[in-house]
Amino acid sequence: MKGIVFVEFLEMVEGSFSADMVDDIIDDCALESGGAYTAVGTYHHSEMVALVGALSKRTGTPTPTLIRTFGEYLFGRFHSHHVGFFDGITDSLDFLEHIEDVIHVQVRKLYPNAELPRFEIERPNVNQLRMVYRSDRHMGDLAEGLIRQCIAHYGTPVTVERQDLDDRCGHVRFNLTRT
Repeated sequence: MKGIVFVEFLEMVEGSFSADMVDDIIDDCALESGGAYTAVGTYHHSEMVALVGALSKRTGTPTPTLIRTFGEYLFGRFHSHHVGFFDGITDSLDFLEHIEDVIHVQVRKLYPNAELPRFEIERPNVNQLRMVYRSDRHMGDLAEGLIRQCIAHYGTPVTVERQDLDDRCGHVRFNLTRT
């Protein structure tokens, strides 16, 4: 997992809780990296799992809620740091439809070694989008947070239905319908 994700997570924790909380959750975990992350580094995703687990334990907030909240936060950060990704797109379904063929292509240019999740996209009509999230990291909650914040960003009323497809593989289907 790219270090930028860890850096952003720790910044979110500091902004939402405190710098002391960041230190505390790092101290709670036996991290191979020691909790020192660089944006361009690559780290095992088990470190993110450990950090989120430690934050959940300290705050009493369920892990899925923390990960979804991080996804929402991360969308805002992507938008502020990569404005060009959003040029000419005025609708959340249109943006999400092009995650694989536009956004992930651009992300790979910025971070060539990034191991991104895969999305299988179907667009049955202008008001519907089906997305199947596939990743061995089981971060469907992160994907859901990103999707929900994308919808909020564009202000288009869209319902999101989530279906967990396989516990072992962490695949998730999202059915999005403009209302």
